[in-house]
Amino acid sequence: MKQRLITGIVAGGFFLGICWLGGLTYHVLVLLMALIGFYEFVRMTKLPAFGGSAILGYLGILYLVFPWELLGIARPLDAYAALWLFMLLFLAVTVISKNEQPIGQMALLYLGVVYIGVGFSSMAEMRSTSDGNGLFWTLLMLAAIWSSDAGAYFTGRRFGRHKLWPVISPNKTVEGALGGVVMAIGVAVLFALASDGLLTVGLAVLLGASAAVVGQFGDLIQSAYKRVYGIKDSGKLLPGHGGILDRCDSWIAVFPFIHILLYYV
Repeated sequence: MKQRLITGIVAGGFFLGICWLGGLTYHVLVLLMALIGFYEFVRMTKLPAFGGSAILGYLGILYLVFPWELLGIARPLDAYAALWLFMLLFLAVTVISKNEQPIGQMALLYLGVVYIGVGFSSMAEMRSTSDGNGLFWTLLMLAAIWSSDAGAYFTGRRFGRHKLWPVISPNKTVEGALGGVVMAIGVAVLFALASDGLLTVGLAVLLGASAAVVGQFGDLIQSAYKRVYGIKDSGKLLPGHGGILDRCDSWIAVFPFIHILLYYV
């Protein structure tokens, strides 16, 4: 726990400092995290981390998360077209390799590109929103996710009686999950009260609840495929926390979902 706290404070402080700076510095950090995350994903699937098909995946991540707009470069293709093209290329690998690279492996790598690439791209895009409030929205989401984690942990330890999903994550409880939701809503409401009208209390409740529920589901997703491959952590980059995907599993689920949610509200 001591190591976990030290790593969390140092890494969290560094990340928040870069987030505060924003701009190209923040976007490049998010891109680097995405590439490391995909490396961890490939390693977990027992595929060569720098094999030909994995390189195609890194290129997909690079395309999705690259700071095109900040550098004043027009995207050659929109995200919809790029995702379709990369899908075709992954499927083509199976054909060209005469099934030595089976379609199941290629589909898994493509899934990793979408899962990680869109997740981290959404993080970068939220920080650089054109309305100039990107820092507020990014900090709101991070605070909601972190408070949900803390609320779930402490509520679960104190009141947890009913297992949430024991086959996937045996330590999580229903009571802990509900505590996480309540904590995230509370923090989001505090952001609303301090926002000078930028965020209404009603929307704050919706965003806080969404961040908690989707974030916890993102955590379960990570637990599920780690259990399939029989590993405890996705990597060793962050002592006490594991890898980038272990630390950001909630983030890369929440940020794209919130982008979609804000589009309709």
